[in-house]
Amino acid sequence: MIPKTTLRYKPDYAVHPGETLLERLSSLGMSQAELSRRTGLHVKTINEIIKGKAPISIETSLILERVTGIPAHLWNNLERNYRAKLAEFNEHRWLIGLNSWFDEIGLRPNELENLGFIPKQDTKEDRNKEILKFLGISSPENFDAVYGKLGVQFRKSKAFESKLGPLTAWLRRGELEGKLVQCRPFNKISFEKALSEIRGLTKGASSSFIPGMREKCARAGVAVVFVPELKGCRVNGATRWLSSTKALIQLSLRYKTDDHFWFTFFHEAGHILHHAKRAVFLEFGVDENSTKDEIEADAFASNILIPQNKFDIFLSRQHLDRPTKQSVRDFANELGISPGIVVGRLQHDGIIPWEFFNNLKRTLKWSR
Repeated sequence: MIPKTTLRYKPDYAVHPGETLLERLSSLGMSQAELSRRTGLHVKTINEIIKGKAPISIETSLILERVTGIPAHLWNNLERNYRAKLAEFNEHRWLIGLNSWFDEIGLRPNELENLGFIPKQDTKEDRNKEILKFLGISSPENFDAVYGKLGVQFRKSKAFESKLGPLTAWLRRGELEGKLVQCRPFNKISFEKALSEIRGLTKGASSSFIPGMREKCARAGVAVVFVPELKGCRVNGATRWLSSTKALIQLSLRYKTDDHFWFTFFHEAGHILHHAKRAVFLEFGVDENSTKDEIEADAFASNILIPQNKFDIFLSRQHLDRPTKQSVRDFANELGISPGIVVGRLQHDGIIPWEFFNNLKRTLKWSR
């Protein structure tokens, strides 16, 4: 047996009430001129109604009822349905036309669906409508008003340039998720204590440290969310305030090793502790032209993970020109952190080549 398929018929045309008026005049054997004399409506007005150029007002529907015998509420329904259908057609064309705007800002609708940013839809029209709902705007003009003037301080990688669309979508997803995280009001002392405790989690697997770090931060008034990067975004992390008492640390899923992950997390934490609430800080990677705030956040992350005085002592007691794997492990144990973090610091400072000791780093695998 062939399964039955239900097809939804959506006509691509709208019948304006003028056609009904013309048919009624024909059945009455009445000309437009005679209707004008009987109703007091100008012939031009009647002709424009018949051609669909002019609407039938409530007052006009009452006049037509007395002359044509068709109740006013039927004229009003015909007019309302016609205008609603026209608006629907215009909305359809406008929504489909948004594809060119998405291309312009580098936004990929299919990617938003695949990552779960928006629910999957059967038509491009419905999909584009969901994108606007996701962004919380009614049109591209509103996009510029809402997102175009953000007080964003960001670090652009020398190798990649982020596009506005993917970056905005990434930030929006983090904002929506962050609002769902239940947090106590922000307390600086509590957050500093939480960071000290979280530092000890660096030795654990992601399945164990993520719940712990999120809970500790939430108790201090900071929501931590993980949002996968979009193509053309290339962002590591972001920091902003969702309200005067709730901060947000947003981390992407592009990290491959624990040293990058933890440095970015503590870098963003540094912004929360030391920098303005009005700004949005985006972390893209190394930049020779970093701002003062970014340099300070870098220093905060470096020192909380590996205090400079202890790092200097570690280097001074190396018998060879370069540390060994074992000395790195011992130093990491002494500090109570992952050895991958020590390797990342040694590589960043040029003490060992980038290809050295990478097997001491932990590769993080994310479940989306």
